Amino acid sequence: MATTAVSVALDWTPNTNHVGFYIAQARGIYAQHGLSVSIISPHSDNYSQTPASKVASKTATFGLGPSETIFSYHLPPQRPKLVAVATVLQEDLSSIVTLRESGIDRPQKLDGKKYASYGARFEGRIVQQMIQQDGGKGDFEEIVPKKLGIWNTLLEKVADATWIFSGWEGCSASIAGIQLNEFQLSSYGIPYGYSPVVFSHPSTLQEFPDVVRRFLRATSLGFIWATMEATISEAANLFLEQVCKEHPDLPKGTVPAELVHRSLEFLKDHFLDSKSAWGVMEDQKWEEYLTWLNKEQLLTSYIQSRNPVSGVSVTLDDLRSGLSLCNKI
Repeated sequence: MATTAVSVALDWTPNTNHVGFYIAQARGIYAQHGLSVSIISPHSDNYSQTPASKVASKTATFGLGPSETIFSYHLPPQRPKLVAVATVLQEDLSSIVTLRESGIDRPQKLDGKKYASYGARFEGRIVQQMIQQDGGKGDFEEIVPKKLGIWNTLLEKVADATWIFSGWEGCSASIAGIQLNEFQLSSYGIPYGYSPVVFSHPSTLQEFPDVVRRFLRATSLGFIWATMEATISEAANLFLEQVCKEHPDLPKGTVPAELVHRSLEFLKDHFLDSKSAWGVMEDQKWEEYLTWLNKEQLLTSYIQSRNPVSGVSVTLDDLRSGLSLCNKI
């Protein structure tokens, strides 16, 4: 079998959400499936391009991101309609968090506060909905720091709240003795979708379906091996070794060993479905989330921009204020 080069653009610097990719790489599983896989960490370009933009331009074969990324690429007519091919996690393990010491112990209290945003199209509106569901006005300041420094803006009290993965930043806070208030979207009537998902360009699926199948099969074996009780500690160590090998320029301390071991223990029961399969998605979950976004008028063909162009893009403030047009689906 000829070896096919494939690249994966991560949604964040290497962390345990990505363990299966690195395990499949380190254990030669990709090679056994005729694949040479390179993993692109966003630190390599300081997140100047999103994983979706890399897949859209075909500088990456696969990308990772929240399910909203897929919706974003299906709304503006000029964008390729990216396709989700697998979910990394079976449940939503993300949450909006504040420092316990801040006294902001419910979403309602985020009115008038600063939220550190990733600058995503639906993000601010989702946070706004959560606040309103808790009886607040949804009136907050959405600041957009450098993406890879967002977690630090909360710790340094530059921002009052941000969105995290409980299995990574949440575990990091626990190790450091930092107490958090965590607000899960499902607790406020928001049927949040899969995150992160693996996606690809529609032409890749059409032209190279066998490559896609081989990549998903090999990745699945990586995640399954990483979550086996007998090998989980070994998987954590192998992940650390492979990250260093794949990204020798990764800043020291980005992937602490203690955090990797703690986080993988936290996540081990969330990668596989009830039949011990990885990546499986249910149509109903996609439909519920999309229906909710449409019902709450969050869907828009406008693209978010710091320098908006009339009729094409709007600011994050415009999105939250409802100035963007809603596209009914």
